Amino acid sequence: MKFAEQKDQEESLNLFTSTQIVIKEALTKLGYHEEMYELLKEPLRLMTVRMPIRMDDGSITVFTGYRAQHNDAVGPTKGGIRFHPEVDEEEVKALSMWMSLKCGIVDLPYGGGKGGIICDPRKMSLAELERLSRGYVRAISQIVGPTKDIPAPDVYTNSQIMAWMMDEYSRLREYDSPGFITGKPLVLGGSHGREKATALGVTICIEEAAKKKGIELTGARVVVQGFGNAGSFLAKMMHDAGAKVIGISDAHGALYDKNGLDIDYLLDRRDSFGTVTTLFESTITNKELLELDCDILVPAAISNQITATNAHHIKASIIVEAANGPTTLEATKILTERGILLVPDVLASSGGVTVSYFEWVQNNQGYYWSEEEVLTKLKKVLVKSFDQVYEVAATRGVNMRLAAYMVGVRKMAEASRFRGWV
Repeated sequence: MKFAEQKDQEESLNLFTSTQIVIKEALTKLGYHEEMYELLKEPLRLMTVRMPIRMDDGSITVFTGYRAQHNDAVGPTKGGIRFHPEVDEEEVKALSMWMSLKCGIVDLPYGGGKGGIICDPRKMSLAELERLSRGYVRAISQIVGPTKDIPAPDVYTNSQIMAWMMDEYSRLREYDSPGFITGKPLVLGGSHGREKATALGVTICIEEAAKKKGIELTGARVVVQGFGNAGSFLAKMMHDAGAKVIGISDAHGALYDKNGLDIDYLLDRRDSFGTVTTLFESTITNKELLELDCDILVPAAISNQITATNAHHIKASIIVEAANGPTTLEATKILTERGILLVPDVLASSGGVTVSYFEWVQNNQGYYWSEEEVLTKLKKVLVKSFDQVYEVAATRGVNMRLAAYMVGVRKMAEASRFRGWV
């Protein structure tokens, strides 16, 4: 296949298709037959709902929402709910499959779930968002619950939205159900450490990857693409760990300083959408940012940022994916062949679901842990998971992405086999 054809093909692969490709390869490597792939290549269940919501001006808008449950052989499904104008069925299905993989990688008793509503929350009032949140819970109430499917926050949803959803579910069931949903405010049964769990998980993976590569984190040159919730937390954590954050970016451009940026200064001046580069005249492009000479590159923005086109120009020794799907499959092969250690998204961003599991456990037992205890448990889980994926990659001679999928899919496949589903 010629390079141009290869490039066109990889860019046409969407999240859902590329996820299926790697799942199939992982199952083949593990020795499973076609029947197992047929079971796991799509969610077991996808619910589409239509919700008529009264807006503040008295009009009615009908919103469309989804809830996908990939596989519940291991236990109840688990996954976030996103409010976004570009939510679609295939994205929700793919992300539910990713959640299954994440839960398998960190060895949680869950399958993957995901939900979303097609809307633009930035153009809605708090009252409208509350009515939409409650309407969504009423619409999907038959298939969710503490032992069925446990939602959580995702893109443009937060602890307040989770609180409204928990309250609505509790009203429907006529008893308090904090374990129905995670990512809640602390006063309603939320867990310490949940807000920064995803970024902390990525940080732990960066630390472990640096050890494998013999790179001292103190003084290491780090580039973070994206300065939203995950990216800004990461930049701050890297800065506090003694690393030099030499580059950051947002949707409008990127900032670079070979001596290290003043992260605290940038955090003070960014807006609620993570935008800060518009305040500066001297900026570089996102393309230039990705190709900076650095030790550690963290894509924490959007998908398909590292492709066959620019993979040969990446100068980092380590890439840790904080975003969903920032590196295409072809780019993954190129980077691995070049000796770059790529820590895939399904491993690096699994801190969020791990602490969501901790929250669910605390809700179920009615006993709550300190932040120190939560973070200690999180580090133990993620270090063990990183080592397991790294060992599979080394012993089986595969890249870290395929190794992570092999680890992630194994538990789900075994549970499905023992249940007699295949």
